[in-house]
Amino acid sequence: MTFYPTDRLALFIDGPNLHAAAKTLGFDIDFKRLLDEFRKRGLLTRALYYTTLVEDQDYSPIRPLVDWLDYNGFTIVTKPAKEYVDREGRKRWRGDMHVELVVDMMELAARIDHAVLFSGDSDFAPLVAAVQRRGVRVTVVSTMKSQPPMAGDDLRRQADVFVDLADLSEIIGRATRERLPRFLQETPGAPA
Repeated sequence: MTFYPTDRLALFIDGPNLHAAAKTLGFDIDFKRLLDEFRKRGLLTRALYYTTLVEDQDYSPIRPLVDWLDYNGFTIVTKPAKEYVDREGRKRWRGDMHVELVVDMMELAARIDHAVLFSGDSDFAPLVAAVQRRGVRVTVVSTMKSQPPMAGDDLRRQADVFVDLADLSEIIGRATRERLPRFLQETPGAPA
């Protein structure tokens, strides 16, 4: 990744897309490490995390992450997920944050030098082209090393730089039992 120390950076994280890519690659994102890494690479002006939330549930598995991110340097952008019934009669939820991410990136384009988009969704290719026309360099982070690949070809071609998430796993991945040194794997109470 090419960054300059005086770059004004903004991170745009498509939460569900990043989560799916990391899970497919077999690791969890350590968001503190992610934030620290990009703070080293330039002047981080914003780190935006986009996700939908299911309302009216006693427990949401995404809520602890969203709360942690909100208190630790990320701007959280959410909206309620919409409920629907699929063909088999099962209750499902859907929702995306594409419009919100597009609006935010376009608004910030005048105040940043470099945008880092954590998503492989080709729907964002026109957005990348639009902010590039405003002089913003765009790095896209997703993966081609999964089966199937999670980064759309149009998006990869449009980006100034494409970074495979697999190549960042050692930098921004959370330590799992498999990645710990052997002596820690066998220690009772070792971090999981």
